[in-house]
Amino acid sequence: MTTATLTHTAARVENAVKVYGSGDTAVRALDGVTVGFRTGRFTAIMGPSGSGKSTLMHCAAGLDTLTGGTAHIGDTELSALDDRRLTLLRRDRIGFVFQAFNLVPTLTVAENITLPSDLAGRHPDPEWLDALVDVVGLRDRLHHRPAELSGGQQQRVAVARAFAGRPEVVFADEPTGNLDSRSGAEVLGLLGDTVRRTGRTVVMVTHDPVAAAHADEVVFLADGRLVDRMDRPTADSVLDRMKAFDTAASRPGGPS
Repeated sequence: MTTATLTHTAARVENAVKVYGSGDTAVRALDGVTVGFRTGRFTAIMGPSGSGKSTLMHCAAGLDTLTGGTAHIGDTELSALDDRRLTLLRRDRIGFVFQAFNLVPTLTVAENITLPSDLAGRHPDPEWLDALVDVVGLRDRLHHRPAELSGGQQQRVAVARAFAGRPEVVFADEPTGNLDSRSGAEVLGLLGDTVRRTGRTVVMVTHDPVAAAHADEVVFLADGRLVDRMDRPTADSVLDRMKAFDTAASRPGGPS
């Protein structure tokens, strides 16, 4: 990876290895993965079940530690940080969107969006928040509580919360898993639109080729290894690539 590439990489892992367990029961979830996620891009991570895609995201985001290799946010190596500094980095430089919306039911939409900043004792940039509310289309819902919103609207709140602190990168783990197809498409379009309008970076794990088609590029894993990257994906091109994994796995001596 060149110096020029590193300059424009929001997050990356180098020679990443993750092993769960030990001895005969050890599982090598990541097997020497090197990949960078470029600034201002929406990247989807895909692969068959057990390919290591969620493990890659968790290690890249500092939610899990690598067995070997390094993970970086910008120029900061995560393994060099103690628990306190890692917590502060996740709070200040990373946003998260999960399949479960994780909203506080007693708080309004506006209060849920600013909750991380409030807990940190900081005042979010009002102009940034105002623009973000327009991007996610929640201006007429700011004083509602989560129970008064649809699933798609709740996930929009979660997206706004993830971007509210102006993080360098937002990691999204199956963000449409609890949504119907229409709401899911709206949230995926919102993620892409937010990347384009704010210059932030989104890294999303998904198993859905239709979801991956909303991204600028797709990273493919198989058996804990990086096996392909695809720019400007379509649902059909991603599906064809995933079918190739299934075909390889079904051959004698193919991936297990």
